[in-house]
Amino acid sequence: MAALRRNPPFRAEQVGSLLRPEKLLKARADSKEGKISQQELLQIENASVKEVVELQIELGFHSITDGEYRRSSFTSIPDPEVDVYRTYMPNIAAFTDVGQRPPESVFCTGKIKHTGSTYTDQWNYLKNIVPSDKARGCKLTLPAPELYHFRYREGKSYPPGVYKNDSEFFADIAAAYQAELQILYDHGLRNAQIDDPNLAYFCDEKMLTGWAADPANTSTSDEMLTSYIDLYNACISKRPGDMHVGVHLCRGNFANSKHFSEGGYERVAKRIFDSLDVDTYYLEYDTPRAGGFEPLRHLPKNKNVVLGVVTSKFPQLEDLDMLKGRVLEAAEIVAEGNMESREEALGRMGVSPQCGFASAAEGNALGRDDMVKKLELVRKLAEEVWPGEA
Repeated sequence: MAALRRNPPFRAEQVGSLLRPEKLLKARADSKEGKISQQELLQIENASVKEVVELQIELGFHSITDGEYRRSSFTSIPDPEVDVYRTYMPNIAAFTDVGQRPPESVFCTGKIKHTGSTYTDQWNYLKNIVPSDKARGCKLTLPAPELYHFRYREGKSYPPGVYKNDSEFFADIAAAYQAELQILYDHGLRNAQIDDPNLAYFCDEKMLTGWAADPANTSTSDEMLTSYIDLYNACISKRPGDMHVGVHLCRGNFANSKHFSEGGYERVAKRIFDSLDVDTYYLEYDTPRAGGFEPLRHLPKNKNVVLGVVTSKFPQLEDLDMLKGRVLEAAEIVAEGNMESREEALGRMGVSPQCGFASAAEGNALGRDDMVKKLELVRKLAEEVWPGEA
């Protein structure tokens, strides 16, 4: 059994994306219209990142991010043809059900290979503007390796003349992730988080029903989940021993606080906790649509869980005592599942917002002051549960 990794994760976490300032949103729109140059946009991005990093330091967070300010969404990629999609996927159905086109699409047209780092510029800027003793805790978020494959109908992810099957396709994706993680590590990254709403979609009854009814699918949803777990493990199999990797599961966090799916973790918990070779699970737990804490009984002793009990979707502040009670309830379940004390279970737990505040650049249905109050609440909660450790 691998050893438990701590610090990161920290007692008080934030998932990654933060609300963009209006000046940055305007600059990006102006850049698309050719009103300002890329250099002018970069200067505004840099200034905005500095401001949000200073905010996180002021609030006492250790897992500092750049707010994903250089991205249009947490995936950051370009306009699709709807007939290639599994339209029962929660994040696709949310658009097609109301006659809208899904927001972005990426297709393989040739063999996948790593030709240059996507994230080193973002990471290097972040690490160079924080005090040196804080760089190790800084966090970079990455999109899930199966993100686009899961959306597309069987045979639409890659041309048949390029890959014979998913196994070949996934092998090249894994090699690209291995290369990217090593490059980022060489540049000083020690804390990576993979953002993956797809894994939570395997908890959604509507998606599972759609999958079973789709005659094009050649594997069951359970078999597909196994393939994705194997893909994940291949992607991170060569990461250095002191690199922390976590995975964030949520049910969608699109513009204006839209969610995509529902369903508790029970369907996937044991398989993901036991088989997915990550160090930490950042789990949405702010509403009943995520289910109860019972699946946490499967959390192994060498892995962490960060409970996303504070919503990032709406401005209303949760009651601190209620949140503390929920965390202690979850700890009791983790402890019972591992035949340990509640204090031992709390040793590998933390708290966070349920997701980012702006998975899409437009952001959720709350303002900057609301976001700051939410982050302050996360810190207060962590200090209540783990005095002196937050």
